[in-house]
Amino acid sequence: MSINTRRDFLLKSGLGLSAGALTGLLPGGGLLHAATAAELADPLAPKQPNFPAKVKSVIWLHMNGAPSTLDLFDYKPDLIKLAGQDVPASFLKGIKTSTQGGVGKLYASKRTWKQHGDSGSWFSDLVPNIATQSDKIAFIKSSVTVGATHDISILKLNTGDLSPGRPSLGAWVSYALGSANPDLPPYVVLYNGKSEPSAGSVNWNSGFLPAVYQGTAFRPGPSPILYLERPELRTASQQRASLDLLKRLNNEGAARYSADTELKARVRSYELADRMQVAAPEAVDLGKESDATKELYGLNDETSASYGTTLLRARRLVERGVRFIQVVSGAPDGQTEITSWDAHSELEKNHSVNARMIDKPIAGLLADLESRGLLDSTLVVWTSEFGRTSYGQSGNGRDHNPWGYTQWVAGGGIKAGSTYGATDEIGLQVADKDKAVDTYDLHATVLQLLGLDHLKTTFLNNGRSERPTVVYGKVIKELIA
Repeated sequence: MSINTRRDFLLKSGLGLSAGALTGLLPGGGLLHAATAAELADPLAPKQPNFPAKVKSVIWLHMNGAPSTLDLFDYKPDLIKLAGQDVPASFLKGIKTSTQGGVGKLYASKRTWKQHGDSGSWFSDLVPNIATQSDKIAFIKSSVTVGATHDISILKLNTGDLSPGRPSLGAWVSYALGSANPDLPPYVVLYNGKSEPSAGSVNWNSGFLPAVYQGTAFRPGPSPILYLERPELRTASQQRASLDLLKRLNNEGAARYSADTELKARVRSYELADRMQVAAPEAVDLGKESDATKELYGLNDETSASYGTTLLRARRLVERGVRFIQVVSGAPDGQTEITSWDAHSELEKNHSVNARMIDKPIAGLLADLESRGLLDSTLVVWTSEFGRTSYGQSGNGRDHNPWGYTQWVAGGGIKAGSTYGATDEIGLQVADKDKAVDTYDLHATVLQLLGLDHLKTTFLNNGRSERPTVVYGKVIKELIA
């Protein structure tokens, strides 16, 4: 075999850039797994998980701004008794990170609380509709994170790191499993409100993974993707002719360098964009949904309509095989003053609006998925960058709390109607540190339910084998049925 150029040498020795990035790094076999021809030719080709998956899709519900779960799901009678007093020193033990406004007086929830369902889970009157779904939910009441600023903790929530550069969880899922629908991206981001979420694409980027695995943001409205629509004066046949020419030219180049997958991936992206001109608008078009379904998601209420629309679109994307749907809560329609859950003051006003925005749509999503036989194959994750303190701020708000807060999961493979962990008597810190659930643990558990071992889902970056949970993470087996 003759080797005429340096490029030939790199390609034929298996050390070329594309071969080095892809060969042996697909999930299931660590560094010894050899990429198949189909995987090399198409980076979004469906891939087998490490073991049988319990779910096929994830709907990741990020409550932007960090709600106070002490006012939603974590009932604390002792906090009511001690309201207005200084925080006892024993509850502050071990807290090293100072919050933005210092430690104030204990501040009790103003809500009415009741137990619901066979599980007996506590819910406040802010979320009466979600409460009806209590027996579908597994609570994680011992959540913790690092950092107490939104930008840092949101980044950690989505990527596992405190600074930009690592892939988001959805990007890892796309990389590890590929696409189940050739006409749609495997990873879609939805949001409601007038503008894209704060920090934007850094929270759904692919990091050091190939760009093909990053999330695709679907904007509110009938035209979900920028620049996707065909220009007005360009016919479908003209576009098809251009794509065919590009494909022929790229295929000629690819034939000369058979181990170089970049051109083949580029051809696929052009073809996907062409198909998405039909598939993406259809996927988010609610015109064929019944009035009863729209009512179920709260589309008849101005406060919940925009968020309900995103969740109904999320269900439609699940039906069409999208693997990871990241939904970021924004401002309710008609609201300019309240833009997120960030309630350092006037918590009652803030949370009354935001809870009304998400309560009926989320309950509707869980009920709808179940009625369509999709809940068993879908994992719904309700999450936030951190929680809120049990002491007050500005008299009627709460500060950031990374030391103990509530998140929850529902759907396939989950021990429905269960609770894992707890916060202390006033809801400030995790009661049992051995049951603390960090972002890495949540990510590892989500991957496990998708059939992926977080220790074996790896990618070689700058000579280091990287994985989604960095060097941390454990699967919370008690949450899995």
